[in-house]
Formats: sequence, C-alpha cells, structure tokens
Amino acid sequence: MSIGKGLTRRGLLKAAAAAAPYVIASAALGAEGRLPPSERIGMGFIGLGTQGGGHLVGGAWTYLTGGYLARDDVQVLAVCDIVRSKRESFKQRVNAYYAEKGGGGTYAACEAYNDFRDLLARPDVDAVLIATPVHWHALMSVMAAQAGKDVYCEKPVSLTIREGREMVNAVRRCGRVFQAGTQQRSCYGGKFRRACELVRNGRLGKLKSVYAMLGGGGFSHGPGPGAAGQPVPDGLDWDLFIGPAPWTPYAGNTNAHMFGWGSINWGQHHYDIVQWGIGADDTGPVEIGWEDGKPAYRYANGVVVYGCPYPGEKVGGQGGAIFVGTDGRLAVDRDWLVSYPPTILWQPPGPNELHLYKSIDHSSNFLECVRSGRRTISDAETAHRAMSILLLGGIAETLKRPLKWDPAAERFVNDAEADRMLSVALRPPWRM
Repeated sequence: MSIGKGLTRRGLLKAAAAAAPYVIASAALGAEGRLPPSERIGMGFIGLGTQGGGHLVGGAWTYLTGGYLARDDVQVLAVCDIVRSKRESFKQRVNAYYAEKGGGGTYAACEAYNDFRDLLARPDVDAVLIATPVHWHALMSVMAAQAGKDVYCEKPVSLTIREGREMVNAVRRCGRVFQAGTQQRSCYGGKFRRACELVRNGRLGKLKSVYAMLGGGGFSHGPGPGAAGQPVPDGLDWDLFIGPAPWTPYAGNTNAHMFGWGSINWGQHHYDIVQWGIGADDTGPVEIGWEDGKPAYRYANGVVVYGCPYPGEKVGGQGGAIFVGTDGRLAVDRDWLVSYPPTILWQPPGPNELHLYKSIDHSSNFLECVRSGRRTISDAETAHRAMSILLLGGIAETLKRPLKWDPAAERFVNDAEADRMLSVALRPPWRM
C-alpha cells in the first residue's frame, strides 16, 4: 500500500475502511474508548526475533501483557524482518488482534517489509523499535533519526565507539527521542535506582571501587574459514542480514551476535548501572588498566571499576554491580539488593538529597517522551557512554596493555594504534 505524504493516520484508516475488501472495526477509528488514530503513536517494529517479537506481542522484558500491540495509545502500522515467515506471521497476528479487538471485520492496515528502509519511508510511522542483530543497531538508529522517527533501540546500541557517537549526533541533530533497551533503570521494582541513589548520596562513605561483573567486548568478523558456505534458505535475505558488516557466507543460522565478542550481549546492562551509580552518564574513565586478565577503569574522581565479580559475592550477576566505599558495600541485580552493613538500606534519600530520574515502566517512559519531546531515562548519550566502557575494555583486552583515554574528545591519549580500534569500515554501499 502506498501512502501519500499528506495522508494522516486517521485519513489512512478511514480510506482503508471504505476500500473493498477491507473492513476496519469501529475501535480502530476511535470508538469504544480507544484513542483516535490521530492521538495514537504509529509504530514500526524492525527485527522480529525473540526480543523484537516479545516487545511487539508480549515478553518478559515488556512488563505489559500483550506488549506494544495491547496498548491503546499505540497503533502498530508496520513490521519488518529479513525472514519472510516471521514478518508475514507477525503482520497477520497484528491485523487479527486489531480486528478481534474491534469486534469483528477485517483489519489490514499493518504492512510487512523485508527492507527496513521501506518502513522508514512511511510518513505515518512516528517511532520505531529496533531489535535486529547487533551490528545493525547504530546505523539503523542513525537512519531512523534522519527519517524523522523516534527510536527505541535494543542493546548493545553500538559495536564501536565512533558509531555510537554518530548515533548520538544524529539523534541530537534531528531532534529525535531515543530510548535504549537498558530497562533496569525503570523496572525490577526500582532496586537499581534505589541502589544508585544510596551510593550517590554517600551512604557508603567515599566511593572507592565498583565491580561490573563482566569484562569487555567488541566487534568481530563473524565465523572463521570453513564455518560457512551453506545454501541460503528460501525466504531469508542474507545480504541484508549482513548489511554493513564484512561479507560472511551463510553458516546455517542468523546469530544476532555474530559480529560481537566478549560480554557484548549482557555487558551494557552492567556498565549502565555502574555509570548511573558513579554519576558518569556523560563521561567515562581516564585510564583503562589490564589486571589479571580483566579490564580496570580509573575515573578522574579516583573511583576504579573492575570488569569482574567481587570476590565471594553472589549478587550482581543479573545485570548488576557491586559498589564499595569507605563505610560499606552494596550489591544489586535484578533479584537482590543487599548491603553490608544492612543499616545502609534503612536510610532512604531525604527530601533535600539527590533523587534520580524515576521511571517505573521503560516502554511507557519512551512513549511519554515521544509525546512530550523530553529526555528519556536511557537517552542516546547515556546509552553510548555505558556502551563505550564495555568497548574500551575490549580494546584493552585486545592490546593487552594499559591505555589512557580522553572522555571529552573520545580519543586515546597519544596512542594511534588504539585509536584505530575506535571504528571499523562499513561494507559498501552502507555508510553512516
């Protein structure tokens, strides 16, 4: 279905309702208590695997039965995946859901796309959710911002520091709203926010060190020789799957983390909480050491972050961190918040102390900010800086030596060899 630039969502739905053989149920036009289309956020979903599909129709990380599809303030207009069966299946599921919710008839306003650029070209799509293989995240976020879309992007938000900065710049330049999928700032009963507030309000005394549980990670070149060469299945666009990454023959799977190594999957969750607790959302370390096979990051205020678990501590493995100060220790993850001594947890911030950005639902925070234009709880700069720590650790691990880092310029200090690892060339014709 082609959509003219002057056609609003309300006009689109009314036109579709009048055009045989499609019939749009009254709920789609704003009846039965639903917001009218002009007040709903038109969304497109790019990447429909476990993560993206869960966001769309409901999953453990959405914290809302039925996902975005079940929200009355959202209209799902487009789905996109390089696997034909996935995109067609979700298209049918979306249309069937809206038809049933409307009390009958046929709903056919959600379209399926193989190429995400076709989805981004739709003027009625206000926002996109990107849950593709990780090597696509930064570039798709840039292109979505340039197309005038607000962006919710799953982690990791980038595979190199330079592409992460390009993502931030594009979001700012285009005036778009961005939310990273680091939902721990919003969810899990507020444990992570409470932990970071206690640390930043001095309940541990002077903060000395933080244990991030996981080491570094970074970009890799995918499967090595001999691992590939199988026929590409019908209905899979393998060239578009590879996209900007180095060409790699099909090896029998569409591994979302094929072009990443180390702690690339979980690491951003951990370092996001580390940065929040330190108060470093807009900066980073000044030195990266290499100790006992793990990175150690020293910040300008003297705090040292270790890319490993705290000896003997069991809490922190599920996206968490351990904060150590002169007066105590605090460990947090998705299941637990514990302190040593226990009395640290008995001292919530007072009215005149620091209170961090409060969000109780990550998806709702994103949608509220799409409407208002205000900053999300996991905005582009915050997400980029957290991801940068993980990537800096990966560079230190690769070079096996200490590094000095300028967090303002985002360059290594007098180290051309390390600077070359801040970016990778994109496969033509893709470019930032």
